[in-house]
Amino acid sequence: MTHRVIQWATGGVGRAAIEGILDHPELELVGCWVNSADKVGKDVGEICGTKPLGIAATNDVDALLALDADCAMYSPIMADRKTVIRILESGKNVVTPLGWFYPGKRDVSDLEAACRAGGVTLHGTGIHPGGITERFPLMVSALSRNITHVRAEEFSDIRTYGAPFVVGEIMGFGKTPEEASKSPMLEMLGGGFLQSVDMVADTLGFALDEETSTRHEVAVAEKPIDSPIGPIEPGRVAAQRFTWEATVRGETVISVRTNWFMGEEGFDPAWSFGSEGERFEVEVTGDPSSKVTFHGWHPESIEAGLKRNPGIVATAIHGVSAIPYVCKAEPGIKTYLDLPLVAGRAAPDLAS
Repeated sequence: MTHRVIQWATGGVGRAAIEGILDHPELELVGCWVNSADKVGKDVGEICGTKPLGIAATNDVDALLALDADCAMYSPIMADRKTVIRILESGKNVVTPLGWFYPGKRDVSDLEAACRAGGVTLHGTGIHPGGITERFPLMVSALSRNITHVRAEEFSDIRTYGAPFVVGEIMGFGKTPEEASKSPMLEMLGGGFLQSVDMVADTLGFALDEETSTRHEVAVAEKPIDSPIGPIEPGRVAAQRFTWEATVRGETVISVRTNWFMGEEGFDPAWSFGSEGERFEVEVTGDPSSKVTFHGWHPESIEAGLKRNPGIVATAIHGVSAIPYVCKAEPGIKTYLDLPLVAGRAAPDLAS
């Protein structure tokens, strides 16, 4: 069975998702929404740097919602809840890396109503938040008893993230510590990571304290640091850590952290990635304890990462891989806990 898919946005995640949709034996790309006026009317293949696909990009939401499509892979920079509701009400499933991983007690009655009206499903997925913070810790936890702590952590060189406006103006790199402290990133990221915390806590049975701890730390440049957003001058933010922690009777039981650095030299304080370099980690402390390290999601160089970042690709493909399962699911918001095991597919030349 072939599922007809609309790709919503063509940033790094969107372009990687299009690659994945084109290669997936059960998916067909039928439409594409773009935000930039200069992309409107262009062949989607031209936007993605591939051969022509015969599909013109558009910013006409009504035209896309009128298409005969089964699912929208929704990945703009920020989610527009009203647009997601419109997509769902039009009878199209939505897979997105932008939230709704595990709504829990959050008010999603409008989204649930839209799912029921359209007879479709909404599924949030990614890698961080997403697989690293939810799916993989829960999978690994099955190997342990008496679990006391779950940790999910990212260590990344942010110079390979090809979104200079986001890095400089939203994340606050290159700004003063005071300016960076006002960044919306802690709240924006927390919207996803705190859902991850809740999913892990609810599934494992932790009786969490009511308050969750959040922390934002920065390191500044000791000397000028070259970066894709321009030189970062001494005293300006060159590395950041965001941490979310949940406790039971004041004892930390779940930790989620991002470590985003402009390289790993010339910082005050002197942070580094350590001997293992860039990576993602999942650690479950129990009997026995387990630690899983993920390599391969970071590019070999800054130049390679700006061209095609494996972490961005993994984020996109985790969503693309879920589409067939989401299209077959019952209406409503469905998490990893509600869907069967999501798997990738063999390379076309190796498929049966």
